[in-house]
Amino acid sequence: MTIDEFIRTAVQEDIREGDHTSLACIPPDAVGRAKMIVKEKGVLAGTGIAEQIFLFIDPNLQVRTEVVDGTIVEPNTIAMTVSGKAQSILMAERLALNCIQRMCGIATLTRRVVDSLEGLHTRVLDTRKTTPGIRFLEKLAVKIGGGVNHRFGLYDMMMIKDNHIDYAGGIEPAIRLADEYRKNHNLDIKLEIEARDLSELDEILSVGLVDRIMLDNFSFDDLRTAVSRIPEGVESEASGGITFDTVRDYAECGVDYVSMGALTHSARSLDISLKAY
Repeated sequence: MTIDEFIRTAVQEDIREGDHTSLACIPPDAVGRAKMIVKEKGVLAGTGIAEQIFLFIDPNLQVRTEVVDGTIVEPNTIAMTVSGKAQSILMAERLALNCIQRMCGIATLTRRVVDSLEGLHTRVLDTRKTTPGIRFLEKLAVKIGGGVNHRFGLYDMMMIKDNHIDYAGGIEPAIRLADEYRKNHNLDIKLEIEARDLSELDEILSVGLVDRIMLDNFSFDDLRTAVSRIPEGVESEASGGITFDTVRDYAECGVDYVSMGALTHSARSLDISLKAY
């Protein structure tokens, strides 16, 4: 979904025949100003999409972004100002706030993890555990927070997980079939596979052909052992049960990546409001 498609769908969902409250209470020629106020500390993200929403509602609105995305903001920071037709400002208000609040929450959570990994080479990945229809916003927020996007969807990376292995008849056939498929279809995409224990890891390594190995729910001891066995040129990823309290412990085992679905599925929206002035 493109940003334009998303905004068009969101406007139709929210406004449909019209914002009857604003149409009833506000004269059509009334003009006003409003400021978007961040009410708690966090990482700012989503100013671009918020600005596009205001301008989609009314191209004549004057929108000014005061703070760039990625900035750590303090309470009472004015992130954006908007002026113009009052009815238009009110029609766009909630849509713009919903997006920027959600993105700020994800970016803030991601930055917390990134900061906890300071001094290590390990990077934090998001997952596909996102909200349908706004995945592109949530993954953009992860990047703004300093994280790395895993595959965007099923189409831009091959990832063999436990169910694929079981349905394919084992690790070796799953790998060989996947590698053959990407060659036959001229797909320039990476191939990743999940290992559930050291035995599966050894089987994967004996086959080769993969670009990254996901070490799922490994103990710290087994994770360190796994990293020592994975050859140069093959990336390692720790996954499963990783929390904000334990993420550095996993990273210190030497993995290239840690993946955390919580970046997107458990982020709390930042408190932001739009106030007339």
